[in-house]
Amino acid sequence: MSISKIFGAAALVASSFVVAGSHSNAPEAGSVPYTGPKMDLSQFQPEFRVGFLGDESAQDILARNECLGTYVEQAYNVPAKMFFFKDYAGNMEAMLGGNLDYTWYGSSGYAGMELEKPGFTVPVLTRMQPTGDTGYYSVMVARKDSGIRTIEDAKGKKLGFADPNSTSGFLIPSIELAEEYGELDSYFESTQFMGGHENGVLGVLNGDVDVAVTWVSGVGEWSEGYTSGNLRKMVDKGILNMDDIHQVWSSKLIPNGPIVMPASLPQEARDVMVGMKEWLIENDPKCNENVAAGQVRAWVPVDKSFYESIIKARKAKLESGS
Repeated sequence: MSISKIFGAAALVASSFVVAGSHSNAPEAGSVPYTGPKMDLSQFQPEFRVGFLGDESAQDILARNECLGTYVEQAYNVPAKMFFFKDYAGNMEAMLGGNLDYTWYGSSGYAGMELEKPGFTVPVLTRMQPTGDTGYYSVMVARKDSGIRTIEDAKGKKLGFADPNSTSGFLIPSIELAEEYGELDSYFESTQFMGGHENGVLGVLNGDVDVAVTWVSGVGEWSEGYTSGNLRKMVDKGILNMDDIHQVWSSKLIPNGPIVMPASLPQEARDVMVGMKEWLIENDPKCNENVAAGQVRAWVPVDKSFYESIIKARKAKLESGS
């Protein structure tokens, strides 16, 4: 399996990859013999290309998902090539340019692609939380010692968004907050994009911004960063102590983002992916948790209709020019 990094839309730098360390009391992620559904994709293309969003470091993302590449190669009988993108835009451009076979977007990222090239990509699966929900939340966090407890306390402060193509890191909070509090550039001292979810929370901790929005499952223990989401990933990596922040706002429930594959792939390829994800839950739960960035009960098949509300919201946002 080869690992590549894409910074922006053009430059491509190939690099080698070192396998992450094993986990105690469980087989190393990716070490279980694969017995799930398979197909010979080599009759259609020479490799299977997986794209990852850069809302944390490339090393962390690729280490956590290395097991996915292992199983992809066994399921499709072609080498897996993995790409890291520093932002949503680069990932979306690669998919719409026919250079990716699999990626996982937030709902707004998928909506943006659907608006640009209708039907070019197919939402295949989304995850179900341990509670049975198929949605998540955008939350705003502040340092616990900041004195900011509510949105009203954040008035006149600096707000950090994650990425312009992020659902929870921009689209939904920019709409819901504006509906309640008016023009955000007037309500807050400033708004800025932080270059990803992890960077936004780190910006709060470092004092670069006063509050930032990110995504969480909204279920489970606060002290653990909930069951999944950016806060959970940061806690698991040891770079966030939940005692240092608190939550000052939460959105309405947002549809979980989809695993997306190009419509040009044969239906069998998408069916194999659905079966492989089901196999992961039963046979390599550690890999499944790594890939899902947290706990999941199941991977649920979805289609475009599941995201119609987000497509409409993104279209309205684009048409308004905001």
